[in-house]
Amino acid sequence: MSYSLLETERDQLQTNYSSLVMAKEQEISLLRNLALSYIPFFHLSSAERLKACPQGWTCFSSKLYYISTERKSWSESQKDCKERGADLVIINNEEEQFTGPFWIGLSDREREGTWKWVDGTTLYWKENQPDNYNENESCAETAKSNSQKTWNDFQCDEKLSWICEKEVI
Repeated sequence: MSYSLLETERDQLQTNYSSLVMAKEQEISLLRNLALSYIPFFHLSSAERLKACPQGWTCFSSKLYYISTERKSWSESQKDCKERGADLVIINNEEEQFTGPFWIGLSDREREGTWKWVDGTTLYWKENQPDNYNENESCAETAKSNSQKTWNDFQCDEKLSWICEKEVI
């Protein structure tokens, strides 16, 4: 095997490792934010908690969240959530705010400039957003920010991690 091929493989492994580390850091950040609202589940027995929080999901208030460790486009992420019986996360209050980048369930794909949640909740756009940069940003992500306003419009085909959300049954 040639030296340049080994360098290429090494670089790819480093890139993959960096992506995994970043995804884990994002998951830890979200879990810290969710931990403050985890209290309603402490009154449940261990068996009830396991039933309420299936393996791979995180409990928060009356909802379950799946935090991806891989990256996909907005449409692929939404499809993954649907296959899990969920949808991309809809942020209903300040306690559900987190920093990303993660895809969230908000877009203007149906009509440019008309951003829609299914439930019509308040929007928490990052400063100067949405800006539809290069007229090619129709999906929403959470961006790293020092403020509570973290939403950013972004190209739907970019590969980001995502968060699924569904009601506790």
